[in-house]
Amino acid sequence: MYLTPKSGLFLGGSCVSAIAAVGSIFELSYGQPDLGVQVTAIILALSIPLTGFFFFAAVKDARANMK
Repeated sequence: MYLTPKSGLFLGGSCVSAIAAVGSIFELSYGQPDLGVQVTAIILALSIPLTGFFFFAAVKDARANMK
């Protein structure tokens, strides 16, 4: 079994941050974000790299547990 609790948490974090990025894009394209433009842009700027980092960490952990 390759999926460990640690890699599962990383995948969950990746999913949550990806959903935050998509939501931020929709909010910004609408023109009137509920949290304001600055806060929504900060959420978007943080969630894009976090999505990649969490996904990469999950893959790395799963590959480390293949043996």
